[in-house]
Amino acid sequence: MTEPGASVSKTRENISQLRCIECGAVRENGGRNFRCASCGDLLEIVYPGWEKLDPATHKSIWLQRRTSPLPMDESGVWRFRELLPTLRDWNTAITLKEGNTPLYELPRCARAAGMQQLFAKHQGMNPTGSFKDTGMTVAASFAREQGFRWVACASTGNTSASMAAYASRGGMRSLVLIPEGHVSWGKLSQSLDYGAVTCQLKTGFDGCMQVLNQIVERMPVYLLNSINPYRLEGQKTAAIELLESLNWDPPDHIIVPGGNMGNSSALGKALVEMKEVGLISRLPKLSLIQAEGANAMVRTMRETGGRKLVSVDAETLATAIRIGSPASWKKAARVLQATGGTVEQVSEAEIALAKAEIGADGIGCEPASAVTLAGLKKLVKQGFVKSGDHVVLILTGHLLKDPEFTLKFHRGDLLEGQRALGLDAQQRAPIALDASADSVIRILEQAETHTSA
Repeated sequence: MTEPGASVSKTRENISQLRCIECGAVRENGGRNFRCASCGDLLEIVYPGWEKLDPATHKSIWLQRRTSPLPMDESGVWRFRELLPTLRDWNTAITLKEGNTPLYELPRCARAAGMQQLFAKHQGMNPTGSFKDTGMTVAASFAREQGFRWVACASTGNTSASMAAYASRGGMRSLVLIPEGHVSWGKLSQSLDYGAVTCQLKTGFDGCMQVLNQIVERMPVYLLNSINPYRLEGQKTAAIELLESLNWDPPDHIIVPGGNMGNSSALGKALVEMKEVGLISRLPKLSLIQAEGANAMVRTMRETGGRKLVSVDAETLATAIRIGSPASWKKAARVLQATGGTVEQVSEAEIALAKAEIGADGIGCEPASAVTLAGLKKLVKQGFVKSGDHVVLILTGHLLKDPEFTLKFHRGDLLEGQRALGLDAQQRAPIALDASADSVIRILEQAETHTSA
């Protein structure tokens, strides 16, 4: 492998810069080192030229692009390109028409949570079935523009699926490191089908990340995990899209699953930026929900006030958020502080119940997404969220990402003592019958009686 150029041409008219989140050191765009040369902390992308942006004009432009046939406008990410780092040629962006995901009302879930109304932004409706696509279109495009032939990530499944798809689409090769036995078959099959060199390592996600960092130091490989600030710029467009769909009237609360903390950091960054440039007049509270067995951010906020990461040995059936040392914890802590949000943790049983309740509203999501509803219930009981508040849950992945979880739940063998946990009312196991109409009709009559009761 040969090393591509370390920086992008200075002739580009680009208003963005890379800035350290800790010491504030600024450097040029480009390259593949996403840590500060001075202090070693993460970088973020800032836009010193944004004072020139006119909110009313751009709101109109973005809305008009919804009906445009141009590939860049059909993307729910690149449609907002004035708020993104600039490519040399916009037409070279690698896009699968990501974004433009639906906002659903969840009436049954609202009742379960004690809310008058409840909405969910379903990022699982992206091309590869998760929110990662909105970030990958930007980061993969910058990788190709700089001449990289190989991109790589460590993953619990969704990042690898997305990266492999966008790399393949853009004519690049991809390397995936996943923890052996801890990635659902649905996600693993995507990486394989999209052509990634997929390596299962005998370690957890955090161990895979350590190995990948060593590889990036030795080989000309472009890292596409969430420490890559270009990825977060793409992911932030989900918040912009959400606010546009609400006619730029912010909800009271946005509730997000917490894993490696890249998504919450991106969404929070978007909220702060939108207020700074006048697109919205106030900030919604952005809150993070984690599984009890993978609660590094909850402990970090409660035990240190967000000043020092408290790592954990992560274990949860919600595999997308089974991360013990989140890379973007410091960015997420600042988002929580800026928006006035909070953190909460939920049990495996609470996750399973919430997932089934979301399904009862006709919306399928993977387990990690369901922590949002489970956490909302707790926040309502605590009084942090009021029953009349406008709340939006961020669902990060599609139901088909982890079908094993769903099948085990409905068979009753997902959790030990599942019936005793009170989850059986939501179970819908397949019923084995003789091949006769009478057998099926009896089941229908029983179901009708149960519904009436």
